Amino acid sequence: MTAASPERALRRPWSRVVSLLLAAPLALVLLIHPALMLDANGGYSHGLLMLVMLGVSGGFVHGVGFDPRGRLWVLLFGPAVAWPLMLLGYGLLLYVRTS
Repeated sequence: MTAASPERALRRPWSRVVSLLLAAPLALVLLIHPALMLDANGGYSHGLLMLVMLGVSGGFVHGVGFDPRGRLWVLLFGPAVAWPLMLLGYGLLLYVRTS
């Protein structure tokens, strides 16, 4: 038996489910109740939210099974970039809620 490469492992169904499970709640928060992302002063960190939205986009692209062809698109919308950016979004949400 040979070990699966990381690229092949990230194309398996379980990793696509993880992408969707991370992306869907963040997308709902950003679309339905974006005020949850406000900081104590009533403002947004637009730079960080842009990164979170890129992560959510990548989570949906990967989660529905789409595999981009170009290297740049694979990098931007792959789980290696999307998962940390979505975790950043959850971190921001928890940080805003506790401050």
